[in-house]
Amino acid sequence: MDTSDKIAILADAAKYDASCSTSGSARVNKGGIGNAAVGGICHSWSADGRCVALLKVLLSNACAYDCAYCVNRRSNDIARTGFEPEELIKLIMDFYRRNYIEGALLSSGVLGCPDRTMERLIAVAKTLRTRERFHGYLHLKAIPGSSDELVLEAARWADRVSVNIELPSAKSLAAVAPEKSPASIFKPMRVLARASGFEPKRLTLGLGSGAPAPRLLEAVSPAESEEKALYQAGAVKDCPSHADTEAQAMYKPDAVKAASSQAYELPTVMQARKLRPRNPQSSLLPAGQTTQMVIGASPESDRDILVLAENLYLAYDVRRVYYSAYVPTGADPRVPALAGPPLLREHRLYQADWLFRFYGFAASEVLDGGSPNLDAELDPKCAWALRNLQRFPVDVNTAEYLELLRVPGIGPKSAMRIVRARRQAALTPESLGRIGVVMKRARWFLCCSGVPAFDTPARGAAIRAPSIDNPAALRALLGDGASSTLLPLQKEFSFSS
Repeated sequence: MDTSDKIAILADAAKYDASCSTSGSARVNKGGIGNAAVGGICHSWSADGRCVALLKVLLSNACAYDCAYCVNRRSNDIARTGFEPEELIKLIMDFYRRNYIEGALLSSGVLGCPDRTMERLIAVAKTLRTRERFHGYLHLKAIPGSSDELVLEAARWADRVSVNIELPSAKSLAAVAPEKSPASIFKPMRVLARASGFEPKRLTLGLGSGAPAPRLLEAVSPAESEEKALYQAGAVKDCPSHADTEAQAMYKPDAVKAASSQAYELPTVMQARKLRPRNPQSSLLPAGQTTQMVIGASPESDRDILVLAENLYLAYDVRRVYYSAYVPTGADPRVPALAGPPLLREHRLYQADWLFRFYGFAASEVLDGGSPNLDAELDPKCAWALRNLQRFPVDVNTAEYLELLRVPGIGPKSAMRIVRARRQAALTPESLGRIGVVMKRARWFLCCSGVPAFDTPARGAAIRAPSIDNPAALRALLGDGASSTLLPLQKEFSFSS
């Protein structure tokens, strides 16, 4: 099989891995080839007009594991091939010199055992850095179950190393990916967190009516199995017990809050990140780690997924959690028979994830106990606003920055512009649109020095009635149309094994 055929097979086999962002690294070129920029990979254009930036390819699609959601699973009847390390090194360097790519994401099926596979991936990265003097962006996938020493060695040569969680609960992992275990996934994540200068944390909860609220504890020792506590979403009950106390703290912080009747003391992801110093020019894992969850291959709710994601950000300093809609790749009784990938659900999860990374929300606010799944018709911020109408309207001339961030139609940039602009003069509804506020959504939740933003001549008398006193009418106005766009699209996907 020639190189072009291998590329076609192995690049196609890698396309289901979404966790391949390229920002966060600023590797300095010390006389070699290539650069890595904090802003991410620069795009280039191939001769046939394709936009190419990052070579995402498998070292091999042969795999000893039989994960039901994966196209490369052992039981799937597909063409198998692989690169020798030297062959892949030559390919990357040739592509870079032709200006096809600025970096590479390298992964692989499990060749015999995790350590053997990691050794081959590390050999590619190390040779690129030392012999070829390649300073471009490199992202390696750590194989679950790999030794700590090999994971740390991968961190020495890559800008980013990631371990994909794939499934949101231990129960689903055992059913769908029986060769993997929670410990095999979280051990490498702990090593990678420490490699990037972050000490892994865990949540704990005392027992009894006077128990403290959940808090982060420092310096988790390897002997403590925080990965087990972190990975019990499917088993957690609504009331804490001695058996699932720590799992409850990790997975159900809002339920714990209600049970303890105390203030929820965990920092938000946005707060934690502001306090976390990072050095993108670090010689060891400058871009940190990411992970991915497959959405729709297991029965967990959106609430389970988001609370897990929030805790990954807090406990392991994961830079980004990716949500990949499950793409059916053949009949397997272990996974649901879907008509198409749940693209709308994936879209809503990304929107919700954005809220607690950049808007100061906690996962327990995005979805409360009575709403296990995100609203298909509304983006999560609008859905939250409709559940919390008592907090509105917000006065743009007096509200704090974090209050402004919670208004639909106001993002971090427009909130900062509001704070700056009102120092010069009081803001009016007409001026808000000029500084970036999406008034189509925001006007129903704002007032300007006591005057409701929707009650303006620009709106006209015919549409003044829907206000915060009329949530049903507001809901109809706030729909973003994502369902009408994405639901037909997912039905058009054609699947082949």
